[in-house]
Amino acid sequence: MAAGFDPPGIEHLAGAPVLVAGAGVTGAPTAKALLALGAEVTVTDASAEKLAALAGELPAISTALGLTEPPAGTRLVVTSPGWRPETPLLAAALAAGIEVIGEVELAWRICATDENPPTWLVVTGTNGKTTTVSMVAAILRAAGEDALACGNIGLPVISAVAAGHRVLAVELSSFQLYWSPSVRPDAGLLLNIAADHLDWHGDLAGYVAAKQRVLTGQVAIAGVDDDLVAGLLAAAPAATRYGVTMGEPEPGQFGVRAGQLLDRAFDPTGAGIELLPVTEVHPPGPTGVFDALAAAALTRAYGVSVAAVAEGLRGFRPGDHRGVEVGELDGVRYLDDSKASNPHAAAAAIRAHRRVVWVAGGLLKGSTVDDLVIELGSRLVGAVLLGADRDVIATALARHAPDVPVHLAQAGDHDAMAVMVDAVRAASELADPGDVVLLAPAGASWDMFTDYAHRGRAFAEALAVVTAQRQLARPGGRS
Repeated sequence: MAAGFDPPGIEHLAGAPVLVAGAGVTGAPTAKALLALGAEVTVTDASAEKLAALAGELPAISTALGLTEPPAGTRLVVTSPGWRPETPLLAAALAAGIEVIGEVELAWRICATDENPPTWLVVTGTNGKTTTVSMVAAILRAAGEDALACGNIGLPVISAVAAGHRVLAVELSSFQLYWSPSVRPDAGLLLNIAADHLDWHGDLAGYVAAKQRVLTGQVAIAGVDDDLVAGLLAAAPAATRYGVTMGEPEPGQFGVRAGQLLDRAFDPTGAGIELLPVTEVHPPGPTGVFDALAAAALTRAYGVSVAAVAEGLRGFRPGDHRGVEVGELDGVRYLDDSKASNPHAAAAAIRAHRRVVWVAGGLLKGSTVDDLVIELGSRLVGAVLLGADRDVIATALARHAPDVPVHLAQAGDHDAMAVMVDAVRAASELADPGDVVLLAPAGASWDMFTDYAHRGRAFAEALAVVTAQRQLARPGGRS
């Protein structure tokens, strides 16, 4: 645990009333941790079903449906990360002088009481967090470390702490960082920043303020090709700072030279240590290479060997819904990059291809796609748009790339799966052999789907439907 900063203690929670706001993914492990500390735990949520399930799992807790004010005597509120500060319950708690923190902050405070706390290697950024954290975990395992990926990647940090793992590869969103005022990671990595979640943070400044908290520990690492991020790194209070670039690195940086990932931060000669050929990085392309460099920087800062970095990266494969090919039809490849849920990520996905039929739409969360269309409109041979903000994207295309044919996907019953089938069918008609149909939505999925994974599965299933229909329509297709 990073030295030089003492988070507030947790001793006062024994016997104290504590409110957990949200019975979702972090609700149960947070309540368990608080019960273990001796707290009197109440959980509130808008879903009676979730509360009932949680009460069945943890009979020692109390539950309350849809609270808008904390119960009398509440000493602390631990909130689900997605709850905004202006949520009536949280606003009332803050107005009453009750501290509000997130599950990650609680985990950090619990670690601070451990004589031998785990090491926190924390990653944030607008895009690439999950891939980079997964790469970090792969490298740490190659080095023989007792390591686990946790946080925004799926497993709550407090669960990883309770399991006793020695090294935590932690992915944190801007929401989680906002509610984690005391976290000072042993090494923190800021990949990039682009406008995102402005509806939650209010403006870009609020979003940046949350993200830069990752640079407040002992070691700060950041992508320096972006002027904003480079400036945040230069101003960071960390005692040690390293940069990551896609160009040839300077001393103290990680970058690329002659087709090799290069470490110029931990080579005593200063010449640079070759880590791995670019051609052995997965996913291929600039985005994958940058994430690999960032993962190498974070793990080398922890002390992992060059051999372990190379072994971990060489064996790594990206997870689902990150540019994965889900099929081919009539010489056209169909790629699922449903994880590209903001314009910055969608632009990175499009840059990797020459001719793209772009399947996009969803909730833009206050962002715009104008810059994306201005830069990459020449690569688009068609666009198929769906979801709540499809008209916003259509307007940007009409303004900046008027020659790109646009189809607004729809279905008579407005069923999400039917809309996706219509989208894939339209995309197949716009594409020529050799083109790519790319699901890179640039928006969140919640308007139509449970999450980005549900959206990606729907895309693959829709392709299967369209393929079957196409085969049946051909001569001799019916049996």
